Amino acid sequence: MDNESHTPAQAMGSGTHAEIAGPGLFAPIRVGALSLPNRVVMAPLTRNRAGRGFVPRELNALYYRQRASAGLIIAEATQIAPEGLGYPDTPGIYNDGQVAGWRRVTDAVHREGGRIFLQLWHVGRISHPSLQPGGALPVAPSAIKPQGQAATYQGPQDFVTPRALRTEELGQILAQYRAAAHNALAAGFDGVEVHNANGYLLDQFLRDGTNDRTDDYGGSLAKRMRFPLAVLETVLQVWPADRVGIRLSPSGTMNDMHDSDPQATFTAMVRALESYNLAYVHIIEALEGDLRHGAQALPIAYFRSVYRGCLMVNGGYDGPKAQAVIAAGHADLVSFGRLFLANPDLPARLQRGWPLNAPRPELFYGGDEAGYTDYPVASPGGETTNPPLKDR
Repeated sequence: MDNESHTPAQAMGSGTHAEIAGPGLFAPIRVGALSLPNRVVMAPLTRNRAGRGFVPRELNALYYRQRASAGLIIAEATQIAPEGLGYPDTPGIYNDGQVAGWRRVTDAVHREGGRIFLQLWHVGRISHPSLQPGGALPVAPSAIKPQGQAATYQGPQDFVTPRALRTEELGQILAQYRAAAHNALAAGFDGVEVHNANGYLLDQFLRDGTNDRTDDYGGSLAKRMRFPLAVLETVLQVWPADRVGIRLSPSGTMNDMHDSDPQATFTAMVRALESYNLAYVHIIEALEGDLRHGAQALPIAYFRSVYRGCLMVNGGYDGPKAQAVIAAGHADLVSFGRLFLANPDLPARLQRGWPLNAPRPELFYGGDEAGYTDYPVASPGGETTNPPLKDR
C-alpha cells in the first residue's frame, strides 16, 4: 500500500482551487524511453478490488482508463508470487489469468493515449499465515516480528514472527521477479517499477532495523543493498533500463520500519542506482505519520544533490507545492495519490484551477464502484459531471 493513502489530504477538498503559475508541472518531458505530456504522475495505490484469483477485471480497467491523462500511471502494487500477498483482493502478475486481466487494463489506458507502468511487489513479513499458501509463515530477511496488525479476510490480526529466508532460497525469489517482469511485458505495460519502499521485502533487506543476517545479504550496508540490487538487475534482464523505475521511502516508518542511519543507507542506495541509467528513481518524502514516529526527514532536494538522473517525488503534494518543486529543479516528476483517486482528470483540474473533489477515505479499500469509478470529472466551465467515463 502507498503510505500517502494513510495521511490527511492537504487542504485540497471540494470547492478549493489550485492556482498554478508557470508551465513547469505541465511541460512535456522525456523519461527514459517515454515522452510524457506532463509531469503529473498517478502514484501506485492499493485499492483491494481485484477479482477472483487476484485477477484485474473490467472495473479496474475503467478506473485506470479514467485517469489516462496522467503523464504516467504507475499501477497499484502487484504481488509477484502467491507468497508475496499481504492484503485481500490485491492483483497478482504470476499466472496467465492475471496477465490477461492486466492486458484489459493496459489496452484501456492505451486507447485513451495513456502510459502505464506496473509496480512489482513482495510484502515479505507484512503478511499473515491466513494469506500464505498452506498457512505458512511469511518470509523476511530476518525473523523480526513487526508491530501492528495484518489486513486479512477475517479482519485485522496481529503480525506474526516471519521465517528468515535461507540464502539458497533467494534465487527462487529472483526467479519469481524475473517471471513477473516477463508477465508484465506480456500484459502490455510500458515499463515496471520495483517496489523497494514502505516496509516491504526489499526495504526489509535494505534497512538494519529489519535485517540482522550474517550471510552475504546482511550486516554491512553493502551487503544489505545486495539483494535489492540483485532484484533490480534481474528485472533489467527482461526490461531495458529506460523502462524501469524504482521506489524508495528513505524517511518511511510505515510497517514498523527503522534504520540506525537512514541518510547513509539511502544515500548509498541512490548513488548505487546512478550507474543503472533507470527511467526514474521515485522518492517518498517524510509524511506527518513518519515524523510523529521520529523519522529523519530526507527531502527530495537532498537526493537531487546526490543523484543526476530523473527523480520523481511523492508525499502529500498539492498543485502549488508540486509546481514549486519542479520549478526549483529538485524533482522532474510528482506523483499524486489521494488526489488522483478523487480526481480522475487531475492534470486538467490542477492546470486550470478547477475545484477538486474531496477524497472519501472510507471507500479507499475494497468495495465496488463507489469511491472508485464514480468520482465526477470537471467540465470546461469547472462544473462537475457524473460519472466520468462510461465503460465501452
